[in-house]
Amino acid sequence: MPNSSSLPTRLVSLDVFRGLTVMLMTVVNNPGDWGHIYPPLEHAEWNGCTPTDLVFPFFLFIVGVSLAYALASAKRDGLPMGPVLARVARRAAVLFGLGVLTSLYPHFDFATVRIMGVLQRIALVYFGCSLIYLTTSWRTQLILLVVFLSSYAMLMQLVPVPGFGPANLEPTTNLGAWLDRTLLTEPHLWKTSRTWDPEGLLGTLPALGTGLLGLLAGTWLRRPSTRLSKPVGLAAAGALAVIVGLFWNAWFPINKALWTSSYVLFAGGLALWLLALLYWLCDERGYRGGVGPALAFGVNAIAVFFFSAILSRTFGLLHLPGPAGTPVGLKEWLYEWGIAPFFSDPRNASLAGAVVCLLIWWGVLSFLRRQHWVWKV
Repeated sequence: MPNSSSLPTRLVSLDVFRGLTVMLMTVVNNPGDWGHIYPPLEHAEWNGCTPTDLVFPFFLFIVGVSLAYALASAKRDGLPMGPVLARVARRAAVLFGLGVLTSLYPHFDFATVRIMGVLQRIALVYFGCSLIYLTTSWRTQLILLVVFLSSYAMLMQLVPVPGFGPANLEPTTNLGAWLDRTLLTEPHLWKTSRTWDPEGLLGTLPALGTGLLGLLAGTWLRRPSTRLSKPVGLAAAGALAVIVGLFWNAWFPINKALWTSSYVLFAGGLALWLLALLYWLCDERGYRGGVGPALAFGVNAIAVFFFSAILSRTFGLLHLPGPAGTPVGLKEWLYEWGIAPFFSDPRNASLAGAVVCLLIWWGVLSFLRRQHWVWKV
């Protein structure tokens, strides 16, 4: 719920990291023209990794880091597990519900609603990592990370797929796609394919690994003192994760849609590097120059994701005549009349449309931040 009270003391580097991630997400999700996008702002076609493919794992990593701070007092003080888990479960349920609501809006067709999605996966990782953090030590969490990633690799690469034969990593015939079609059924999968879902059920297992990487990073940062510099420790762990991820890529390719184990380590390693840099700059050296936009986005990340999706679909319901005379949605109308005519390269026009959207959100979120308004679920 909105909270008008003063903002609590926070890890500045984490808010900046979250804000930068949400800013990139805003640009990626709101091009002026989906048919003309620069390659770095598109997902890899299948195997591989672009900057766009880092947005989601960075966010799950940030969830893990946040939990190490948010639940630390409950774990340290030995608070009764029931009430703490009830609060965690309530928040996870609200996040999951918001994800389903986003899929339902504006037509509310329950027969074809997509059950899984971005917010739904965040909810599951949030709940799973919270439970793990409250009941285990960091050593056990490290073991679980290895178990989750190795188990997922074996399931995807060794278990035969019913109805298709040997294990494979193709979009529609891999084990995860079969499981989603069997349990969720095709009408409730990603609408672009209806045969597989990039946020499917089985992929939640390695996604928990991404959250655990963040959990371990947050635990490291919360240590009162250490012989090894905290940023250096994060950077060293990041280097190890990237190296192992690239090595594993030869057998289990880096793939965002499948959330492969190599992808978890590669993206997680890059997240550790960025967090190390931001922690050194913002929390150790106290640097604040130019971080205002990132902080504005960082403290209201869920609000940006949810309301940008709702507003985009609402604008799609409002039709006006476009330059060619055919009716187009309000967002497309604004782009075709107000942005595209000023650019000769359609990719530049499309990027400009995304930047305009980013600037509008920056203005809104900066105002909310000045009012100390934070939307919490």
